[in-house]
Amino acid sequence: MSLQQERLDYAKETVVEHEVSKAQLLYRAVWRWHFYAGIIFAPFIILLAITGIIYLFKPQIENVMYKDYYYVHPALEKLTAEQQIESVKRVYPNALVRRYKPSFEADRSAEVGITGKDGMMTVFVNPYNGKILGDLKDDEEFMNKVRKLHGELMIGTTGDRIVEMASCWAMILLITGLYLWWPRNRKDIFGTFIPRFSKGKRTMLRDLHAVPAFWFSLFVAIFILTGLPWSGLWGDLINRVSTATQSGYPTGLWDGNLPKSTIPSKDVAKVPWAAENLPVPESGQSGVAAPLSVSQIMKVANENKVEKGYSINFPQGEKGVYTVSVSSDKPQGQATLHIDQYSGKVLADLRFADYGVLAKAISIGVALHEGHYFGLANQLLNLIVCLGLIGISVTGVVMWWKRKPSGTLGAPSLPKNFKLIKSAAVLILILGIVFPLVGASLLVVLALDWLVIKRIPAVKQWLG
Repeated sequence: MSLQQERLDYAKETVVEHEVSKAQLLYRAVWRWHFYAGIIFAPFIILLAITGIIYLFKPQIENVMYKDYYYVHPALEKLTAEQQIESVKRVYPNALVRRYKPSFEADRSAEVGITGKDGMMTVFVNPYNGKILGDLKDDEEFMNKVRKLHGELMIGTTGDRIVEMASCWAMILLITGLYLWWPRNRKDIFGTFIPRFSKGKRTMLRDLHAVPAFWFSLFVAIFILTGLPWSGLWGDLINRVSTATQSGYPTGLWDGNLPKSTIPSKDVAKVPWAAENLPVPESGQSGVAAPLSVSQIMKVANENKVEKGYSINFPQGEKGVYTVSVSSDKPQGQATLHIDQYSGKVLADLRFADYGVLAKAISIGVALHEGHYFGLANQLLNLIVCLGLIGISVTGVVMWWKRKPSGTLGAPSLPKNFKLIKSAAVLILILGIVFPLVGASLLVVLALDWLVIKRIPAVKQWLG
């Protein structure tokens, strides 16, 4: 079949002038919805999949990129934490030390986080001789850039909202796509569960788009739902729900008589998702005793069996606390401790066992999303899903491009007497509530349709 003939056939498919059943009306409405969402958001989905693949292999990539910073030759005895930090202060005399991450392996460097005129940076120190191996500015680290591109398109809050909207619409694409794929009175496995390669290019493209989408659908849904807790609006909503229902961190985590600040833990340290909004307590005995040393805080952390890999964030002010946190590969090893800087008393100790049901589910989901819950197998599974997403998106765009009539967008048309049926209206309402940005974007589309599209015949004809 020639390309021109395919386009003519497609044009015939998209014109419906006669009366059709409610089921057919719904099918064409869903098809049109799926079409527009795919055309608009496919580029963002492809970008998210590509950046996700890169970030998925963060440990392996960073071990190669920064091997001269990360690794040292083991010697007999390590310097104390204070001596290592002092080495950093000599090289960066005007910087303020914010964080210390001990060397937990014989061949690994220690890390000291500082704030200076160039912003936040991490200094890598040989723990055996105090030699400075190098430094990395936080906003210039390769993986931080990838993460910002993945999470906010490197344009801040606006980018975050776009990514969240694309993710929510990806879920709708999945739902509408499954509806369109659903076999209606067709028992043949070919075209349903196995692509047809001998029925012409048009059928093959359709099957290469729809059949893999079915097989990947569950994994894609999990991917989307485990990524949304990081987003601005939806993530904030989940945080509010978890706090209100006490399914995040328990409100009775510490003695109610302890003084608390209004500062969330995420503002003083990099902590696990479940601990981000945990209020930071305040230290007592201000001006009476000298603050404890970093080595003493390490002893407290070790006595409380905090897993290797933790960081110690320094107190901010006289009432500030030491915050010890670790985000291990498996959330069961996560810990966030706030420690009185004068007495060494553990004011708050949040572990996975303390999380509520929602926080536990999200923490496991985050680990699965980032590909480190069950090691390399998790990374490879996520890689396959991301490649599948790219393939599904690309075949969808190619299918549209090859089939669309010239001079129009080629959107599936609706009957002239089309009215939104109740089931579709209810579905739209539910999705608009569950995904607020979807609801907002639909309102924008309706406004554009009423104010612009219906008033300009050429635009209306081109859009279909």
